[in-house]
Amino acid sequence: MSTIIRKATPEDVPSIYQLIVELAEYEKALHEVINTPEQLLKDGFGENPLFGTIIAEVKGEVVGMSLYYYRYSTWKGKRLYLEDLIIKEAFRGYGLGKRLLEATVEEARQTECSGLMWQVLDWNEPSIEFYKKFGAKLDEEWINCHFDL
Repeated sequence: MSTIIRKATPEDVPSIYQLIVELAEYEKALHEVINTPEQLLKDGFGENPLFGTIIAEVKGEVVGMSLYYYRYSTWKGKRLYLEDLIIKEAFRGYGLGKRLLEATVEEARQTECSGLMWQVLDWNEPSIEFYKKFGAKLDEEWINCHFDL
């Protein structure tokens, strides 16, 4: 499968949003999505982008993405946080996730991050096994916390 892995452009926002919706449906949480294409455009491609996106494209169609942002650890310094790695269901199993993850790791290296972090749902066995193949450390010690505003 001939695939292009590249940084997203503002023209990709509708496709990025569709991938977000597909992921939310997969995780049975579509009702949680309050983001919009307009907000993605402003937040990711405005004057001070809050996130970056790497796209997987097959025959002109965006079929996957890695969405990331930078965070800071008091112990480790600058880190890259992988918010989501999404591949359209019909395109899973072709190595696109591997290529996107590798491109995201390279982005972390190129921007002098000390590491890459992300979360995975405990029931998502296919993703857990995928990350284990990369030698990822799965931390069961920390509990996620958040406030919704």
